[in-house]
Amino acid sequence: MAAARKPWRFNQVSQAANMAISALFFALAVITLLPLVFVVIISFSAESSILQKGYSFVPILWSTAAYDYLRDTSNYIGRAFINSIGITVVGTAIGLVLISTLGYSISRPTFRLKKLYTAFIFFPMLFSGGLVATYMVNTQIYGLKNTYLALILPGACSTWYTIIMRTFFQTTVPDSIIESGKIDGASQIHIFLRLVLPVSLPVIATIGLFLTFSYWNAWYGAMLYLDSSHRELYPLQYVLVSIQNSISFMARNEEYYNSEVIKQIPTESSRMAIVTVVVLPIACSYPFFQRYFVNGLTIGAVKG
Repeated sequence: MAAARKPWRFNQVSQAANMAISALFFALAVITLLPLVFVVIISFSAESSILQKGYSFVPILWSTAAYDYLRDTSNYIGRAFINSIGITVVGTAIGLVLISTLGYSISRPTFRLKKLYTAFIFFPMLFSGGLVATYMVNTQIYGLKNTYLALILPGACSTWYTIIMRTFFQTTVPDSIIESGKIDGASQIHIFLRLVLPVSLPVIATIGLFLTFSYWNAWYGAMLYLDSSHRELYPLQYVLVSIQNSISFMARNEEYYNSEVIKQIPTESSRMAIVTVVVLPIACSYPFFQRYFVNGLTIGAVKG
């Protein structure tokens, strides 16, 4: 009887050890959130306080000048914010459809073109066509210049995420699920939608989160494919980068501008306000994906 209880000793943690582990992880969580809190505090610091005291958790004077500066351009930023939301939602949805279907196709051993498609996917991971070739194909052949699709389609289907999805389908999705669907006479589309996807929620949520980060933070594509005459298409990140570049340019060349105008521009605090505006929306979306991480671990299990 004592021998049967002995292995359970390794699965038990004393109350003191439990409190120590909890305190450790709480400290790690605080350390992780500390930079974000610091950025928010700096964004509400007065410019004179930053110049006098530097970056500090307790500024000499609080101010909302940085956010007032962004609010004065609310029409411009508001349209860009809506553009970024639309691009992120549509791009993530298209990316998940393309990556999941392609990954599932090449994961099936009975798919005749499996090796050919896998080679086509794997080759661009080793050799890229380059920026010039990519730009010419997207603008001259596909005609994506000055369109929303130029900000969505080039990053929709990632070869790396496709390989991850294929590996997940091969190693994690039980063959018994697919075989049971075939026995019941279900088509491949029905098997994929009703049987495979519920089991694959963890990898889909993970890749969806990465795609969301990628689209939300993207600004380089707007610089390549959007002209200045199509500012209504600008995403939020590109607008904020442009504003920051303009502020930095005026600060470096203050001798050519009215000194009073330069003093009214919150140069340092505006940088942190821009970071706050960019980070907080995407951070708020993480709990949505977290729910699917937890649910996906128990959905669609095969019982023996």
